[in-house]
Amino acid sequence: MIDNIETERLFLKPVSVDDASFIYELYNSPRFIEFIGDRNIRNTDAARDYIMNRFLPQIERLGYGNYVIVRKDDGQKIGSVGIFEREGLDVHDIGFSFLPEFEGKGYGFEAASALIKVALKEFCLKKLSAITTDANISSQKLIEKLGLKFQKTVRLPDDDEELRYYEMEIN
Repeated sequence: MIDNIETERLFLKPVSVDDASFIYELYNSPRFIEFIGDRNIRNTDAARDYIMNRFLPQIERLGYGNYVIVRKDDGQKIGSVGIFEREGLDVHDIGFSFLPEFEGKGYGFEAASALIKVALKEFCLKKLSAITTDANISSQKLIEKLGLKFQKTVRLPDDDEELRYYEMEIN
């Protein structure tokens, strides 16, 4: 398992139950709910359960999953980035989200690029995918900047919304 990933401005650390209050705040931010969805996390206990039941099992099984993004200069938790097994997708999916005040500052590209490099080297992934809504233009731009190419639209199980599906080969 990769413990921490370091970039010029950031640390990426595997999510833990200690991050419950941050996950609660992030997952209830307006843009998260609008573009990613309401995960029904209504308090820090629910966030802790979500971490234990959704994130930790994948990290334990595969050695990777969701990482909390922390700014080096002040220790502020600003977002998350991860590579996920997602029901309805054959290829592991990279996803990211930020608290509103940290969007548009290049943190997403910096964090996701570093995670992709580690995925290439340590996780032996051959392909990576990303999904986003039609309306989430900023995510589409970041996904494309990371080198993923639009392939098709998809619907995940139990979801009515059609999503844009991107993919990249990792050589």
